[in-house]
Amino acid sequence: MSVSLPLVPEPGPEYRHNVGLMLLNPAGQVWVGRRTDTDLDAWQMPQGGIDKGESPAVAALRELEEEIGTAKAEILFESDGWVTYDLPPELRAKVWGGKWRGQAQRWFALRFTGTDRDIDIATKHPEFSAWRWVVRAELPQLIVPFKRPVYEAVLAEFEPKLRALGF
Repeated sequence: MSVSLPLVPEPGPEYRHNVGLMLLNPAGQVWVGRRTDTDLDAWQMPQGGIDKGESPAVAALRELEEEIGTAKAEILFESDGWVTYDLPPELRAKVWGGKWRGQAQRWFALRFTGTDRDIDIATKHPEFSAWRWVVRAELPQLIVPFKRPVYEAVLAEFEPKLRALGF
């Protein structure tokens, strides 16, 4: 059964503002990486916090370069609102010092304009131990279970737009 989260126009202060990035290669596949901070065989799209005074679009391009070592991409579109998710109770106290209940994410679809050689996950602060391109339909099964509804919501919103663009 598929679960879809509602988009919210503006999240509350109990959520950390964040961007999520769906980086697409010319074949329409999505970049995913395996995180270095977990033993789970879970793969995710890049994501990261929005700095104070930074727009979500600027944060998206900055996070792309910080996390996967390339700036070779262009924004196609962004989500119509924010998708929020709560951290599981056992993680809440550990992550971000318990300051936030979860994250509010503004998602972006980006066209990758480089080649695989332009991707370098051995960044200054590596977050991924491996990476690969996957078909979009696989995304919800690859992510940690508590984030699965987020990926389902992003796919539900993005798929019609991506098909209209020929992806």
